[in-house]
Amino acid sequence: MKLGIDAAKKAGGVCEAVVCYSGDVADPKKTKYTLQYYLDFVDQLVAEGIHVLGIKDMAGLLKPQAATMLIGAIRKKYPDLPIHVHSHDTAGIAVSSMLAAAAAGADVVDVAIDAMSGLTSQPAMGAVVAALEQSNLGTGIKYEDIQALNLYWSQVRMMYSCFEANVRASDSSVFDHEMPGGQYTNLMFQASQLGLGTQWSEIKRKYIEANKLCGDIIKVTPSSKVVGDFAQWMTSNNLSAQDVLDKAETLDFPSSVVEFFQGYLGQPTGGFPEPLRSHVIRGKPRIDGRPGTSLEPFDFKKIKQELRAKFGKHITDVDVTSYCMYPKVFEEYQGFLVKYGDLSVLPTRYFLGRPDVGEEMHISIERGKMLIIRLMAVGSVTEGKGTRDVWFEVNGEVRAVTVEDNSAAVDTVTREKATSDPGSVGAPMSGVVVEVRVKEGQEVKKGDVLCVQSAMKMESAVSAPVSGHIRRVLVHEGDSLSQGDLLVEIVH
Repeated sequence: MKLGIDAAKKAGGVCEAVVCYSGDVADPKKTKYTLQYYLDFVDQLVAEGIHVLGIKDMAGLLKPQAATMLIGAIRKKYPDLPIHVHSHDTAGIAVSSMLAAAAAGADVVDVAIDAMSGLTSQPAMGAVVAALEQSNLGTGIKYEDIQALNLYWSQVRMMYSCFEANVRASDSSVFDHEMPGGQYTNLMFQASQLGLGTQWSEIKRKYIEANKLCGDIIKVTPSSKVVGDFAQWMTSNNLSAQDVLDKAETLDFPSSVVEFFQGYLGQPTGGFPEPLRSHVIRGKPRIDGRPGTSLEPFDFKKIKQELRAKFGKHITDVDVTSYCMYPKVFEEYQGFLVKYGDLSVLPTRYFLGRPDVGEEMHISIERGKMLIIRLMAVGSVTEGKGTRDVWFEVNGEVRAVTVEDNSAAVDTVTREKATSDPGSVGAPMSGVVVEVRVKEGQEVKKGDVLCVQSAMKMESAVSAPVSGHIRRVLVHEGDSLSQGDLLVEIVH
């Protein structure tokens, strides 16, 4: 954090350093993340000259009494330090916790407009403002203004209702599994896509076990993804925590889990659990300090030139940093722009669904330039191509556009399943093959990577369980697989 704090201050910015909250400082049974742990952490941040202190409670674990103790102790020690508290309302307790934080001396508490609040989001703005109104902590925000904003956002939310997660009530079990609010709904969706939707309760239990296997870590992006991937992988493969400990030297862990134990996310409080760490990473390199110290220098100017040569002169410094962090996602996005153009100008209604035949759309593509588009007709599917001709009227002129229809044809592929033979290597979970590293006839050793599989942002390298030569490779890059589908057959 020191590196980032120094850089932000040197750039002339306001530096807010964040302490991530976990555990329960009011519970004497919770002995890892205690009140003293947080006070010591704050001492170090203040010594670095931060301007604002943030308390980030991403899972909504901060209870009112804990908020009173934590914020009160920090305020007593640092009476002039601005304190900003952020929480989620998964358990339904965040409004009362934010009121307690305010009473204990917090300067800022985060809320969400009522229509977007509650559950895994932040506590309701209207509720917190109303509760503070008749105290000496009144915000001065008008009730009428909140209601006007709320009406707008309630209508916006309806447009995106097709993306709503099936979270309809508070979940106080968050005090056990400690899943961040932002991850809760994402993980639920991922589980559904992986065929694990009916095992959500089991995934939450495995999340608890996975966290303990990692050493009871602070769970925020990206460390929360590690625990989530771990939990889904354990559920998919029907593994208990003891199974993981017993078989760790032979299991193919998700890439995020392996990289965590290597040290690419930094050093967790209390260190890595051994011998599990050594069993997971095996012969891979380990980092025992700050990961950034061993990184090769990065030539941002060269990357910008390469991206401009590939995608055009519109590439900015922001695009460069996006590419540096997420190269594959960035290239896919640029490919989308090349194919479809900038769809951000479309009204939400037409971005999410097609207009009715005869319906007219008014689309402002730039200041003073309006397109009036009317859908006239949709043609039939072109045999063998999976496309349709669609006719529009654009500012009075008729135009025909050929579009792909992804639902025009669906191929059903029946795949061979792996057997109990050690050389019959099956997919550890449902997903897509992103890389195949072996060919038929190739000699492999136990532990060599055969292919890499991806499932909802979770990558997993599948390694050879035995030494031998490859008899058959049954998959290609881009193939969609179900758990247990035969990937490679090894003669051993």
